[in-house]
Amino acid sequence: MAELKYTVILEPDQDAFQVIVPALPEIATFGASVEEALAMAREAIELALAVRKDEGEEIPPSDSSATRVEAVAVTLPAA
Repeated sequence: MAELKYTVILEPDQDAFQVIVPALPEIATFGASVEEALAMAREAIELALAVRKDEGEEIPPSDSSATRVEAVAVTLPAA
């Protein structure tokens, strides 16, 4: 079986982290910590891929090397 890697975005949401997987928009999960959110992401990705395979749907190619996320700091001018 081939190893696939997908971009996973963790968005803070109150006391948890919402998981977004752009290549698999059907995924909706979260975790109380970053570690838990990543574990839940892995489980959700595996399940989504299994369902797609069973239903004969397309399996998206790996996309983690195509995405780069950076934080950019800016300073607002005084009003």
